[in-house]
Amino acid sequence: MRTVAMILAGGRGSRLSVLANKRAKPAVPFAGKYRIIDFPLSNCVNSNIYTVGVLTQYRPRSLQDHIRNGAPWDLDRLSGGVWILQPYLGRAHAEWYEGTADAIYQNLDFLHHARADYVLVLSGDHVYKMDYSILLSFHQEKQADVTVATLKVTLDDASRFGIVQTDANYRVVHFEEKPKQPRGTLASMGIYVFNYETLITVLQEDAKNPHSTRDFGKDIFPKMVEQNYRVFAFPFAGYWVDVGTIQSYWEAHMDLLADTPPLDLLDREWVIHTRSEERPPVNIRTGATVNHSLITDGCVIEGSVEYSVLSPGVRVKRGAVVRYSIILTDAVIESGAVVDHCIVDKNTIIGCNAHVGYGSDYTPLNALNLVTGLTVIGKNTIIPPNLKVGRNVIIGCDLDDTYFVEDIPSGTQFHVEATD
Repeated sequence: MRTVAMILAGGRGSRLSVLANKRAKPAVPFAGKYRIIDFPLSNCVNSNIYTVGVLTQYRPRSLQDHIRNGAPWDLDRLSGGVWILQPYLGRAHAEWYEGTADAIYQNLDFLHHARADYVLVLSGDHVYKMDYSILLSFHQEKQADVTVATLKVTLDDASRFGIVQTDANYRVVHFEEKPKQPRGTLASMGIYVFNYETLITVLQEDAKNPHSTRDFGKDIFPKMVEQNYRVFAFPFAGYWVDVGTIQSYWEAHMDLLADTPPLDLLDREWVIHTRSEERPPVNIRTGATVNHSLITDGCVIEGSVEYSVLSPGVRVKRGAVVRYSIILTDAVIESGAVVDHCIVDKNTIIGCNAHVGYGSDYTPLNALNLVTGLTVIGKNTIIPPNLKVGRNVIIGCDLDDTYFVEDIPSGTQFHVEATD
């Protein structure tokens, strides 16, 4: 039986604000050396699934450049391998992907040519490790038409997910997408296994419905349950996180800094593969201090780093302090600067004696639900010397030091352009 994986990777990631202004959400860096999409890609090859379609749409260039021919994941193959699937103009179709189900529908020809028996539908923006062969075995044992991977969430979080109710045999008896008043706390993880023929049938029926939003959670699964398809819920108990908000993205990084992290990146039995740059070893110089941190190749540290994650090529100059922060590739923290509870994007410069994440004012930025004090600096921005930037602040991309004429107070969006 042949399984083909389809990774939905076209998301805009609007809740990540400036981190996703110039890249699709699955291409956002994670844990120093990875991209978010490395996790579902690695899960596929570790589960012996070697035919993978990656469905892109929003700002796909960085994602395409990262994946290329799939060599880091052993997906550069004459048979199968990885395929980048974008919307295209043709005689029959001239549309962007309208929803998750429509994205798969527009690529049914790919599944046909791949001779799929089972179709594994994955989200490209979740961080987790899962052996999909166990999920497939469950699906076969239950003689299911579709199996939805699920996990328990808190009642407070339940309204963010598709919530399922099951009988004692794990068969789904009710499915509701993002309910305002959830009936339970068993949530869909955005991971589905379909029988190929079932998938064709339900997608073709959905395409005829003028009122459908072309979405699996909103339309396909509730209809399948109603029509008495064999829909089952696979219980997953491992670590899984949707890093779709600034807060969850930061928290997932802080999880990695525990002495026993819930996501073990050192596990040689389940390697997370990525496309790595050739960088020199980390250089920790005289007088530097580093505690509870992940430091990636090419970093040069002369100052103090604690409870932080540094991507390749980051420089922390003498007297600078970085704490509880995520610093992305080739950013520079100049001498005497302080970066506290921040996310600093690529190629950003924090000027001498600047203080980003300053003070005890926690005025919220309600537009992005920033309330815990996190500040985000966009890609290629230069923070001038001595500037003070408060907490719960978002600063846009591509800003040079001439944009900053006074300190930035807490709870501010500063030159943040809407994503297109």
